[in-house]
Amino acid sequence: MTGTSFPAHASDAFSPPLQPLHVMRVPLLDLQAQFAGIRDEVLSAVVRVCDSQRFVMGPEVEAFEHEMAELLGVTDAIGVSSGTDALLVSLMALGVGPGDEVVTSTYSFFATAGAVSRIGATPVFVDIDPRTFNIDVAQVARTMTPRTRALMPVHLFGQMADMDPLVELAAQARVPIIEDAAQAIGARYAGRPAGGIGALGCFSFFPSKNLGAFGDAGLVTTNDGALASRVRLLRTHGAERQYRHRVVGGNFRIDALQAAVLRVKAPHLAAWTAARQRNAARYRELIEAAGLTSRITMPAEAAGRTHIYNQFVVRVPDRDRVKTALEARGVGTAIYYPVPFHAQECFSYLGPWPAGFPEAERAARESLALPVFGELSDDQLRYVVDSLAAVLA
Repeated sequence: MTGTSFPAHASDAFSPPLQPLHVMRVPLLDLQAQFAGIRDEVLSAVVRVCDSQRFVMGPEVEAFEHEMAELLGVTDAIGVSSGTDALLVSLMALGVGPGDEVVTSTYSFFATAGAVSRIGATPVFVDIDPRTFNIDVAQVARTMTPRTRALMPVHLFGQMADMDPLVELAAQARVPIIEDAAQAIGARYAGRPAGGIGALGCFSFFPSKNLGAFGDAGLVTTNDGALASRVRLLRTHGAERQYRHRVVGGNFRIDALQAAVLRVKAPHLAAWTAARQRNAARYRELIEAAGLTSRITMPAEAAGRTHIYNQFVVRVPDRDRVKTALEARGVGTAIYYPVPFHAQECFSYLGPWPAGFPEAERAARESLALPVFGELSDDQLRYVVDSLAAVLA
C-alpha cells in the first residue's frame, strides 16, 4: 500500500490525493485465507511424513499419483519436482533435442520456451488469439516445418487452447503434442480434460496455482503407458535400480512432503475452482453495471471450454497507469506477461521476425490480472470494480 504523499512544491498542495479516504486492502492472492480452512489436516499430513521419515518417493508419492490420475481422468500421473521440470522431462521422454523444432506460443511464462532451449532444441514462436490469449492455431500450420518435432500449446490463465485443430495438425505431421497445462488443472475442452488430449500434459503446483503446493512441485500426465514408463525412468537419473542407469535423466522427483500436502488440498480443488468462477461471473456483473465495458475488455470464455480462472486477466487502456492507481487504492494486480518470448534478450538469436507478433505485443501492453481467488468477499469485489471506475473516469 502506498503511504501518504507530501507535496514537493507549493503548487502541489492542492493536488488530489493519490488514495481515496477509505482504502480496503484486496491482495492479488491470499494463501493464508485458504490455509486457515485446512490447517489441521495439512499439519497432520506433514507430521505423518515426518514420522515415517520417507521423504523421497515411497507410498505417499504413489498414493498421490494414483489419486491425481483419477482426479484428472488420465491413465498415468507422474509427480515431478516442478512445472518447469514437467516440461523438460516430457521433451526428453519424446527424444526432442538438437536440430529439432518445437512450436509454441510467444506469450506465456518463461518455462515454456526455456525448457525447449535447455534441451538444445529450437523454440518456434507463434502469435496468440486476441480473445483467449492462447496460441493462434492457424499460424501453427504455417509455422511447422520438416524439423518440427513437437507442438506445445499453452492453456493460458485457466482456459485450454483450441485442441481439435491442433490434434489434426499433429496427426497429419506425425508429431506429438505436449500440453503446457501449468495454469489449467481441471479445465476441459469439449468434455476432455487438460493434460489428457496430447501425448503428455504438464502441470505446475506452484503455490499460486488453483492447486498449489507448499513450494515447487509438478505433474506429468499421459494415457500412453510406454511414455509413462519413460518419464518415471528419466525423473530418477535414468535408473531403475540404484547405480544402474539405462539413460541419462535427471533428479525430477516430487518430494513426499509436497505430495502429502497436495493430497490434502486436491479434494478441495473443485470447490475452490467453482469459487473462482463465481468471482469471475460477479466481476462481469459489476463491470457491466458500472458501465465500464467500453473501457475494459473482460476475459473471453470460448465455446465448449471450461475456464478455471487461474487468473482473471482484463485488457485496459493505459495499463501501467491503471495498475499504479489501483495499487495506491490497495488493490493487488499483476502483469502476465510484460515481455513476450520473441522480445527476450536470450532469444534474440532466433530473429528477426518479419511478420512480427502484434497480438502478443498488444496483450503485453494491455493485460492486467485482477484478484480472483476464491476467498474474496463481495465487498472486496465491489471495491475492485469501484476502484477501476474511479481510475478510468
